[in-house]
Amino acid sequence: MSGNRFGTLFQYQSFGESHGEAIGCVVDGVPPLIELSEGDIQGFLDRRKPGQSKFTTQRKEPDEVKILSGVFEGKTTGAPIGLLIENKDQKSKDYGDIKDKFRPGHADYTYHQKYGIRDYRGGGRSSARETAMRVAAGAVARKILEHELNKGNVSSLSAPAPLRQNENASAFSIKAAVVQVGPHKINRDNFDWDQVDKNPFWCPDIQAAKQWEEYLDGQRKSGSSAGAIVEIHASGIPAGLGAPVYDKLDADLAKAMMSINATKAVEIGAGFESVEWGGEQNADEIREDGFQSNNAGGILGGISSGQDIVVRVAFKPTSSILTPVKTVDKQGNETDIITKGRHDPCVGLRGTPVCEAMMACVLADHYLRHKAQCL
Repeated sequence: MSGNRFGTLFQYQSFGESHGEAIGCVVDGVPPLIELSEGDIQGFLDRRKPGQSKFTTQRKEPDEVKILSGVFEGKTTGAPIGLLIENKDQKSKDYGDIKDKFRPGHADYTYHQKYGIRDYRGGGRSSARETAMRVAAGAVARKILEHELNKGNVSSLSAPAPLRQNENASAFSIKAAVVQVGPHKINRDNFDWDQVDKNPFWCPDIQAAKQWEEYLDGQRKSGSSAGAIVEIHASGIPAGLGAPVYDKLDADLAKAMMSINATKAVEIGAGFESVEWGGEQNADEIREDGFQSNNAGGILGGISSGQDIVVRVAFKPTSSILTPVKTVDKQGNETDIITKGRHDPCVGLRGTPVCEAMMACVLADHYLRHKAQCL
């Protein structure tokens, strides 16, 4: 099976299945002498791990990461960093009834068509369980970016910036929030980053969070599910990351986000909404003190502009539901299927830290690629 490696200079390759002994990844291209411990990674994994509320899967996984290589005396050596997480709470028997059936909306049918075999235990390699390793790799990527970018708030990586330096420029950070669940959107006037970690929905609008609780409880009890939109902001990113024509920063971000399980759409900045505007409204006008808006989402011509990078990711409703749906089995016989087991009623919720991680991986990769070319 190909396609398990991500990145160019900053790379990681993940391995393992949902119900196997363990999942893991090898992170390569990390510069030496960066402080790194299991604690630097564990905090991000704790944000993603299952079973933290009734609105996520009740599978109980501690997701404790082990660093196997590439770190000596608390610092990276430049060698590949091996990371491992043991699976502790597999219940493969939950999938015995559907081992010969294809779950609509899942990768069951396409994996069987491509490989002639599939691991029916929770989807095997296609399971969102794999995203834990993305979060682990993303934690390493953050350490690179923090080490480099928090040395000073630079607005440009190369030539002197023509715009006046902003003394209040943000320090490096990557943060994400859920801005829509099902048909219910947040009120942008209530957007408060401080609220995101205070509710199980990663919601920046406390009023919307209350509405989502009632809505998702109803979807969960009825045996159904809901989709979500996650919005990611990267601040303190200098101008100059990205390379035209085929290695544009926004193109690599779109690929990264689309590679996450259950993602069906990605938009940068104003995204699809900009279609309704005229050029005057969409243009991010520039004055001596900087850009006057950020409809481009911090990327122009595939290169970062120094503004916040803003990406939104749409997650489809979870396909594993208790409502009977029509399908076929491996012999082509028509049948119905109910997916038992422990599943997220809204996969976008736990997708939030995964989106942050993929943002970090892309930015770290492009930072190292820029430094390799533009000394």
